[in-house]
Amino acid sequence: MTLQYQNIKEKPVYFLLILMFLLTISSCKKVSVSSSKKVIASTLKVPEGMVWVNGKTFLQGAKNSDKYAMPREKPAHMVTVDGFYIDITEVTNKQFKKFVDATDYITIAERKIDWEEMKKQLPANTPKPEDSLLQPGSLIFNKKVNAVVNMVNYGQWWTWKTGANWKHPEGPKSTIDGKDNYPVVHVAYEDVMAYCKWANRRLPTEAEWESAAQGTHSNAIFTWGNNSKVLDANANTWQGIFPTKNDSKDGFEFISPVKSYPENSIGLFDMTGNVWELTSDFFHVNYYQQLDISKPILNPTGAKKSYSPSNPYQIEYVMKGGSFLCHASYCASFRISAKMGVSVDSGSDHVGFRTVATPEMLSLE
Repeated sequence: MTLQYQNIKEKPVYFLLILMFLLTISSCKKVSVSSSKKVIASTLKVPEGMVWVNGKTFLQGAKNSDKYAMPREKPAHMVTVDGFYIDITEVTNKQFKKFVDATDYITIAERKIDWEEMKKQLPANTPKPEDSLLQPGSLIFNKKVNAVVNMVNYGQWWTWKTGANWKHPEGPKSTIDGKDNYPVVHVAYEDVMAYCKWANRRLPTEAEWESAAQGTHSNAIFTWGNNSKVLDANANTWQGIFPTKNDSKDGFEFISPVKSYPENSIGLFDMTGNVWELTSDFFHVNYYQQLDISKPILNPTGAKKSYSPSNPYQIEYVMKGGSFLCHASYCASFRISAKMGVSVDSGSDHVGFRTVATPEMLSLE
């Protein structure tokens, strides 16, 4: 799916916020992947809530039989990735609350919007929205949408909600009480990096994420294999007519608790659907085409800079896995190779993250 913004001129204030906050969901600082050979993983205790992903060589990117593959996922190429630990689930509300309680951290969605900073990432002379719109909040899916004019105008099913944040995912009157085991959402790049620093973790590279999603496979389209007919039984995605009617054949209409679906072959839950997951790679639509694929690439860390013609003013990062909003007619990002680019200022109600750690990182604890 290529995000477009043709309608911004028609409703400048509303779509300015859609532009900023829909694109602002991704992130993680460029980090290099150090080799895990110096510290032998077998000498370390597996961290609670994580599993070890064996080092391996596998095919990254779109598979030949993938009918949903996008140009940015091609060409597929062999990569070799060292072993690492990864969270079994996305970081949950309970885990993020522990971090906030320990540090008194305030997320970006809870802070007043700084227009002077925001406009640096927008086209010159973009008009300032009314102050009433520059209030703390985040982007949420409009559950009341009952018709759409055209699928290009995604502002029809997204809305800026003042007061929405990780503690109030649907707005100020909502809570996460009783939802300790749901993925934390409405977290931005800066928030995720703060969590990673506190927890002695980092985000996975895109290659690491795909290695973990493949599990014991090396050439699969989906986290369970290549059979698309079992999608509903394996992932929280959209069934019915997007975005107006979700038949909920998979058991959930919107976000679901972690571990609500079967794990993949190495014990990871929700690598497909539920919420998008941030990685540390810059999003560059032509990155794969620029690679030398004559031999396997060792521990790739992505493009040197981001590039998306749809969002030329944004620094974007790759996110993976799709979400509860993914549908074959619009997103189809329930595939291992699928990715989208998102910028760094804010979050939404369908983007979260999981972390990784190397033996070297853990040996310093």
